Amino acid sequence: MADLDLVIRNGTVVTAADTGRCDVGVKDGRIVVLGEALARGESEIDAGGKLVLPGGIDSHVHLDQPSPETGARPANDFLSGTVSAACGGNTTVMPFVRQIKGASLREAVREYHRRAEGKAAIDYAFHLIVADPSETVLGQELPALIRDGYTSIKIYLTYDALRISDRQALDVLACARREGAIVMVHAENGDCIKWLTDRLLGKGLTAPKFKGAAHPPPAEREATHRAITLAEIAGVPVLIVHVASGEAAEQVRWARGRRLPVFAETCPQYLFLSEKDLDKPGMEGAKCVCAPAPGSPENQRALWAALAAGTFHLVSSDHAAFRFDDPRGKLAQGANAPFNRITNGIPGIEARLPLLFSGGVREGRISLNTFVALSATNAAKLYGLYPRKGTIAVGADADIAIWDPEREVTISVGLLHDGMDYTPYEGMRVRGWPVVTICRGEVVCRDFAFVGRAGRGNFLACEPPEVARRAGGAPARFDPAAGP
Repeated sequence: MADLDLVIRNGTVVTAADTGRCDVGVKDGRIVVLGEALARGESEIDAGGKLVLPGGIDSHVHLDQPSPETGARPANDFLSGTVSAACGGNTTVMPFVRQIKGASLREAVREYHRRAEGKAAIDYAFHLIVADPSETVLGQELPALIRDGYTSIKIYLTYDALRISDRQALDVLACARREGAIVMVHAENGDCIKWLTDRLLGKGLTAPKFKGAAHPPPAEREATHRAITLAEIAGVPVLIVHVASGEAAEQVRWARGRRLPVFAETCPQYLFLSEKDLDKPGMEGAKCVCAPAPGSPENQRALWAALAAGTFHLVSSDHAAFRFDDPRGKLAQGANAPFNRITNGIPGIEARLPLLFSGGVREGRISLNTFVALSATNAAKLYGLYPRKGTIAVGADADIAIWDPEREVTISVGLLHDGMDYTPYEGMRVRGWPVVTICRGEVVCRDFAFVGRAGRGNFLACEPPEVARRAGGAPARFDPAAGP
């Protein structure tokens, strides 16, 4: 009988810190040995000439979640979404539980578990969107949920259905500090966006390209600075999600220079798309409508520079897939809906890693170790999943993606597994693609084909993130979390 369930031989193993040649031995879904000339495995994979990387963690995705603005129906449930993720080299996803204003946060968690049960093909954890921080939520539901393993909370500074006031944000931040959680912020100035939108529509400027004019970099810059300030007052770590502009990235860099626990994420749509993609004929530009919107080519270059400089800690997809030719999809508010009524969100759960590998590593912008950090390790650390997830080490889950760094692929909607009728990255040629994805020791994707099974994914309860556990007091003399 074989000593090991699986042995991956002859590959180059890469983590966020190290690169080296060794074999990987797996038993009962975990990595149990790293070395040379390992004992025989029940099954074996020859990774000669390939890279053996930790499975990706896409820590910002929306699955089976209707649009809060237009009511559009999502293209992905937890099965199709996680299948697509696996085929893109991911072994863990982190979708959002969205609280409806006036409703129970705990009941929202139960509902999203029902949606995932029996469907998720890879492992998953949940972030909590707090849209109504009532006394019950802050005093009972949220503290209990954090202790149950939901240790990341998202708040919005825009969107009427989700937006909370600065005072409410401080209440959520203080709760997070007290209970040991991290807060994610969608940082755009909602009033500025509404003011600009009203004036654009008043002049008849309704095309998709005006989405960018209604969501300009200063609106993101101001809200990013405000989120940082609120977090500093509350004495809690904060993560600015989907940073879309160099101006907002500069605010993060400023905060880090002051040694504040501020972290940031960007997404492929801001690194590979631009305002030109919103300005396509007819309603084609609607396919790239998201918020914040892709910016200028100069802005794109600023984001790549920030990525290379270490300003960003995560690159996530912000996958929110709505079909284009679907009366309840991208254009649910009408075939010629104005830009503010086009459903926000674009797909990217499967293309995220190949785009970042090709545009980042192969183009010489980031190292291979940085790629691993941005795509897996940092997410595991920031969200309380490390070292079980996000690395290749003895004792970690055997979540592994084997990459062919030379494989050239032209991205097309027909290649992807997300059930969409378009991809905003259609025709982009990338170099480097995951050829085998392994989740807890089981191959779930091989050579573009899903070979796993529905319901295999486990829910992951997250530990309090280290950055939250070591959060210091607020700089003011009065500690708002502890009181006088």
